[in-house]
Amino acid sequence: MALRGITVVELAGLAPVPFCGMVLADFGAQVVRVDRPGTRSDVSRLARGKRSLAVDLKRPRGVAVLRRLCARADVMLDPFRPGVMEKLQLGPEILQKENPRLIYARLSGFGQSGRFSKVAGHDINFLALSGVLSRSGRSGENPYAPLNLLADFGGGGLMCTLGVVMALFERTRSGKGQVIDASMVEGTAYLSSFLWKTQETGLWAQPRGQNMIDGGAHFYTTYRTADGGFMAVGALEPQFYELLIKGLGLKSDELPNQMSIKDWPEMKKKFADIFAKKTKAEWCQIFDGTDACVTPVLTFEEVAHHGHNKDRGSFITDTEQRVSPRPAPLLSNTPALPSTKRDPFLGEHTEEILKELGFSQKEIIQLQLDNIIEIHKLRGNL
Repeated sequence: MALRGITVVELAGLAPVPFCGMVLADFGAQVVRVDRPGTRSDVSRLARGKRSLAVDLKRPRGVAVLRRLCARADVMLDPFRPGVMEKLQLGPEILQKENPRLIYARLSGFGQSGRFSKVAGHDINFLALSGVLSRSGRSGENPYAPLNLLADFGGGGLMCTLGVVMALFERTRSGKGQVIDASMVEGTAYLSSFLWKTQETGLWAQPRGQNMIDGGAHFYTTYRTADGGFMAVGALEPQFYELLIKGLGLKSDELPNQMSIKDWPEMKKKFADIFAKKTKAEWCQIFDGTDACVTPVLTFEEVAHHGHNKDRGSFITDTEQRVSPRPAPLLSNTPALPSTKRDPFLGEHTEEILKELGFSQKEIIQLQLDNIIEIHKLRGNL
């Protein structure tokens, strides 16, 4: 795989950093998640392909364990607010002095500097400060956050992953690691570059929710079907719009011009009435295989069974029969080979990892007795 031989140390945190670590693991990196002893659940459920080391970083001997681990690592993933790692004597100045090749990725909501850098926040707050939230939502309603995907995972976890891969590439030239300051606010704003670059084009001239591709147009929205399902319509171009009109059983010469904004609300009502007369499956029979840009809104229960997704193997099933998306993108020579094993228990690999670091069995036992580490061993049922 593309990242074969790369070792990553991921400090356990909420969703964005675990996602970054999972992407790196999916593409071949060896990822060790450092968990806090006494914790019993991984709320993010993004531990695929990782090993778990449980060590108390609030104790000097626990810090020494992590420093020994980082001395051999390629990447460190820091999920905490600025200053936390420095207080633990685990900041980049210390770790990169011991390992100059270490790439130290710091993923936080507001970044490592600025007046908000040390305050709490979540996806909706980062989305708000990026400016993107102000453009999201229906006309006449409050701004609406579309799940916690844009800031946490797009502008956060995925942008941090990109930073790690770029730093790894740069290291092939300089031989040195560097610090990555990944801010979810800035990552989300960067994702929205298209919105900024098209402000003078008139594409966003109307109030929120009344523009062509933010829900205002009748040819770029969703419609309820007779069986309670939904169809997504995105027929922007005239030739695609013509196919949409044909599929709905309408005639273009009897309708207003596609781009007549004043007629969009009435056309939405007309389309809604028509879509409500057939089931989702019936509309699929009409539009599948055409360029009308009409697709079913698939539920999580349906998506893995859809013909196109089955053709490409877009979803995978693990040994516990849980379905999840296959890693993307597909690389022709070095594709991702995600683990299908269950996620690790907290502390499951503590002993194994410490032995790799050169700790003796006696030292490991003493660390366990002193509650510096936690070892979770599986016990077979006879």
